[in-house]
Amino acid sequence: MDSFEWNKIAGWGLTAGIAVLGLILVTGEVYKVEKPKKPGYVVEGVVDESAAAGPAAPADKPIEFYLASASVDHGAEVFKKCGACHNAEKGGAAGIGPNLYGVVGGPHDHMPGFSYSDALQKTANAKWGFTELNAWLTSPKTYVPGTKMAFAGISKPEERAAVIAYLNSKSDHPLPIPPVPADAAATKAPATATVANAAGATTSPAAVPTSEKLPPQPGKAPDVAPAQATANVAKQPDGKIGGPAAADVAGTSKTDKH
Repeated sequence: MDSFEWNKIAGWGLTAGIAVLGLILVTGEVYKVEKPKKPGYVVEGVVDESAAAGPAAPADKPIEFYLASASVDHGAEVFKKCGACHNAEKGGAAGIGPNLYGVVGGPHDHMPGFSYSDALQKTANAKWGFTELNAWLTSPKTYVPGTKMAFAGISKPEERAAVIAYLNSKSDHPLPIPPVPADAAATKAPATATVANAAGATTSPAAVPTSEKLPPQPGKAPDVAPAQATANVAKQPDGKIGGPAAADVAGTSKTDKH
């Protein structure tokens, strides 16, 4: 077989391959395979995270609520997490982050000469109040999108309040701790039902005698104190006990026969 025959075989093979490839592309466009909305099989051991997550955690109270009991000493311990980048001592040098002495109440770019991110410089006129610091410490990237600070934030509000109290102490003019909002400080006392006694005073249900709690049962004589029952019993002239008073206790009346 000469070379011409081999060339024909190779040509026919190449043509067949191109035809098959073209057929696959055409059928793929005509008959598109879509992912089913619901899988037709169940994977054992997989737990639905939305169901396992449980109820949502309660929202934090205002930062003033936590500042009222915040400890400066505890804040100094928590601030050690920030010590790798920040210095809070008066006259201390800047590190990766600016010196934070006097930051509470100061502007966002409170340290002159420090190279703040462009995102933070856009908010330079804003002040670092208690609320703003709480939002920043919760999530810096959420409070100022685009900030260079890579710190993820402090999740516990008690720890954030302690850090803020510590930073507030690192100042020539510390700010006064704001009062706790009324809606955050108010607590509801459990309601206790009261019952009025005969004298008009009130008492709890546990202090009310059983005879006062429950009404007399039908067909049953009401409860009478022993002293009252004795006083209601009258003697007849012949020495027998009887009379209308006895009928009050027994619940029935007796008629003498003539």
